[in-house]
Amino acid sequence: MHGPVITGERVQLEPPRPEYAPAYIRWFADRTVTRYMFVRHPTSLRKQEEWIEQMAASPDDVLWAMTRVTSGELIGNVGLHKIVWRHGHGELGYVIGERDQWGKGHATEAIELATAYAFLELGLHKVTAQVIVPNEASRRALERNGYTQCALFRRDRYVEGHWHDLWVGEILREEWDARQEKAS
Repeated sequence: MHGPVITGERVQLEPPRPEYAPAYIRWFADRTVTRYMFVRHPTSLRKQEEWIEQMAASPDDVLWAMTRVTSGELIGNVGLHKIVWRHGHGELGYVIGERDQWGKGHATEAIELATAYAFLELGLHKVTAQVIVPNEASRRALERNGYTQCALFRRDRYVEGHWHDLWVGEILREEWDARQEKAS
């Protein structure tokens, strides 16, 4: 399913639109953007549009486009994937596809908004995320939102001629609740 519009200070999460497909293709063609992603290959316009439709119809995924609040510019995607309703958990995934927007706190805020939605609206018990270890900025964005390491898969991903560990983080609903109480 596509998620509802959620507005933060810097980013807005909104349902992805078919007209965003060319930007997604451009991002997946950029080896720097996809260096630490699990899916790295550009696709066709038709396939990308079909993927957006598949996500809209999926009962086990929630997908948002990430835009800048000030300009409306599309800068990335964030989603909750592989939701297992019986056990109350899902996997968080995100990308900032526009490289000039890296390092500006957009991922941190998108993670915050999507995690809140997972707990408050979907009623999940736990959210996990995976990061290839050299992608320190991504891991830090998760840690700033309370995600802690629950596993480390050694030499799990092959990137640019080298094996890298895979960091797996998680946050439980009660941990998220405690962070909210502390912040207020």
